[in-house]
Amino acid sequence: MCAEKGACPLDSKIRKRAVEIAELANAKKAIGTVVIQLKDLSTIADYFVICSGENQAQIKAIVESIESYFSKKKIFPRGREGLNSSRWVLLDYGDIVVHVFDKETREYYNLEKFWMDAPKIPLDND
Repeated sequence: MCAEKGACPLDSKIRKRAVEIAELANAKKAIGTVVIQLKDLSTIADYFVICSGENQAQIKAIVESIESYFSKKKIFPRGREGLNSSRWVLLDYGDIVVHVFDKETREYYNLEKFWMDAPKIPLDND
């Protein structure tokens, strides 16, 4: 455990990885990509990456891009849910949970509103 809040090299590595995930999603034309910092607010994960795709093919492409990139680095999700229906795909990387939604499902669950007090990590496209 690091002495100062936010000073751990591991913290910056995890944050960098969450931003990389967001950039991979955006490279596949994801819509409304956000990175939410949950560290110190929840035990679920340190970060949520949330984005949307226009259709099932795009959602699948976003997920496959993320998994392919990280598998080359020998980083694999602990769990993956929803790829068959492609309305809400969840990738659990432990400290980072990735949510790739279709538009309607994202609006229905509205995770950003649920975590509206959590800090958002700025992305290059902001």
